[in-house]
Amino acid sequence: MTDIKEKLEQLKRERERRSRGGVVEDTWNKIVEEKDLTVKEKLERLINLTEKKKVEKPPKPHYEPEKRVPFSCNENVYSLDARYGRITIRDGLKISSDTLICLSGDPEFAGLDLSSALIIDLETTGLSGGTGTIPFNVGMGYYSGDKFWVRQYFLGEPAAEGEMIQDMAGFFKEMDFHSIVTYNGKVFDIPLLETRFILHREPFRLNSLPHLDFLFPARRLWKHKYESCRLYHLAREVVETGRTEDIPSAEIPWRYFQYLQTGNYDLIEPVLYHNAEDILSLLGVVIVGGSIFAEEGEECLADAMDYFGAGKILETTGDKERSIAFYQRALNGRLTDQVSIQAKKRLANFYKREQDWEKAIFLWQEITSLDNLSAEHLFSFRELAMYFEHIEANYEEAHKFAEEGYVLSLSLSAYYEKDFSHRLDRLKNKIKNQKGKP
Repeated sequence: MTDIKEKLEQLKRERERRSRGGVVEDTWNKIVEEKDLTVKEKLERLINLTEKKKVEKPPKPHYEPEKRVPFSCNENVYSLDARYGRITIRDGLKISSDTLICLSGDPEFAGLDLSSALIIDLETTGLSGGTGTIPFNVGMGYYSGDKFWVRQYFLGEPAAEGEMIQDMAGFFKEMDFHSIVTYNGKVFDIPLLETRFILHREPFRLNSLPHLDFLFPARRLWKHKYESCRLYHLAREVVETGRTEDIPSAEIPWRYFQYLQTGNYDLIEPVLYHNAEDILSLLGVVIVGGSIFAEEGEECLADAMDYFGAGKILETTGDKERSIAFYQRALNGRLTDQVSIQAKKRLANFYKREQDWEKAIFLWQEITSLDNLSAEHLFSFRELAMYFEHIEANYEEAHKFAEEGYVLSLSLSAYYEKDFSHRLDRLKNKIKNQKGKP
């Protein structure tokens, strides 16, 4: 079983070895002149010296055109059993259409899976979009046959953009993809690519396809768990690829413009490598994200924090019963205090709407009994005060929770302080009127 990360690194190393051949030979020629060393010692010297140079050298291209061309199309092919971090490429084919509907919020994913999807990511001459922004590298990932393909169109000369767009249009027609997957593609990649197709009078088939922009479900799944939802960060944390931010996004346009001036392909190779990893990373996080929705007993890569995120997604799509089930699964596991409060709050809101007061009250009281209460806990005192005032007409009990909430709010929240103050005044009058009745 091949590890994709290893394959990508191997491609780099092969180019490095080719460029280091002369260095090794020169170093060896100098070492053999040292007469007091054994053959073993000379080989050790050679290894130490050349390895040091290897560490200092920047990444080299894993594909380099023999000459500068108007545009090129490069492909890397991976076995379905190839590993990328904690997942295998084949795992993407296990994601059901129901899960894709859930993640995307688009019922048009019914009957579809990733076997007919196109994963797409652009590298462009600017980050703001607009007609002046050109996608100089279009990275695509897709399943075909028994392989996963990473195909990259690179624009070596801006004047050849029309030719490249025409070639891509033919490719899209030939492959007949049924859906697309991006990361922030609804806002950036797809509108920008559509603009380029329109400018060159080519039909853009992708804009009519169901679109999973995984940025949005990724934020719901993991924003509460990780410090960043940037793709490279999630690839490292969620897929466990060991990936780092190899090139800052703001540096990519500069590298391309420098390449156009100098023809130095070494400037571009890291960008293409970065783009290929983005395609694989996006596939990886979609696989892990999709696995969270697996039923208990199925293969799943999730923990309690992930279940909470899945509950949020299901709540957004209106799947109340499954959302409740995932929040409950989350509370049965290990959550941070803050996420635990949020899960209980969301569950209690469900029960409140269903007028299942026993379950709602239990959760609110659990929150009020916590140590080290903060402003985010004050809602539970307010909910209990409202319940006893408006549902039970037990003004004494309502006053008790309102008063405790008011005392806590004095140092925590001006908003709740004002709310509890008005509530206490009203409850005092109700208690007084209630006691005055015969």
